[in-house]
Amino acid sequence: MDLRSPKLHKILDTWIEEDLGDGDLTRFVLNDRIASAHWVAKEDGVFCGGDLVKLIFKKIDPRVNLQLLIEDGHKFEKNQRLLELKGASASLVAGERITLNLAMHLSGIASSTAVLVSQLSGSNVKLADTRKTTPGMRIFEKYAFHCGGGINHRLGLDDAAMLKENHIEWSQGISESIKILRTTIPWTKKIIVEAETPTQAKEAVEAGADGVLLDEMPIQAISKLVPELRQLSRNSNSKYVSQNIVIEVSGINPNNLSDYIFTDIDLISTSAPITKSKWKDFSMRFD
Repeated sequence: MDLRSPKLHKILDTWIEEDLGDGDLTRFVLNDRIASAHWVAKEDGVFCGGDLVKLIFKKIDPRVNLQLLIEDGHKFEKNQRLLELKGASASLVAGERITLNLAMHLSGIASSTAVLVSQLSGSNVKLADTRKTTPGMRIFEKYAFHCGGGINHRLGLDDAAMLKENHIEWSQGISESIKILRTTIPWTKKIIVEAETPTQAKEAVEAGADGVLLDEMPIQAISKLVPELRQLSRNSNSKYVSQNIVIEVSGINPNNLSDYIFTDIDLISTSAPITKSKWKDFSMRFD
């Protein structure tokens, strides 16, 4: 996540405008009094959003001094101080809710991701996210997923060409679609095929897909199919067939990730940490 991105700044400005409107009415009673405050965690978890919190406060008032006491991606414990603030009391109040909401939400995602990633510890299998994100929050939620130890899948439809069930049904099929894509999209972009059957998966490999996603297949079928796909990839003489096909699995129970460690897959993709995680509970307390 690039904090210099104009897109990111535009989103943050929208959030500030949404909450402040024409200005906090309570500023009239706070005046310019200088105050100190800190954040405290009310439960354990993995922190995320520190630099964003800092940037939001700077947008509201450049004079606010904020010291982060924990880095993104690091674990915290209940009652631990997370950051310290000093500045005009009206500015601290103005940024309190926006920043707490963001950090609690992102830390919830990072914490949930970390729990799932721990199931894959000691293996070469990576946990990837999906495009099931809150509209307008994708870059932040995917960043939180990354802070929890996961890796990011495509950010949008322009990031990689993924042929899903509808594409296969409404096009000329897997092989012809891959052939068309090879002549139309930039060579730097990957082609991924979501396969619901072994036949589709094999066709995707033979046609030159860079990756195959095995969707909602039983683990027994995956264990049998993956070696076959690897062999097809290695033995092909076609210049379009990847010798190192990326094999991904999705549509599985997040509680059973460790069962797939020995299937020789590369990725497990899941939306669970983003769509089902609970916010972590933080509080801003004035000194």
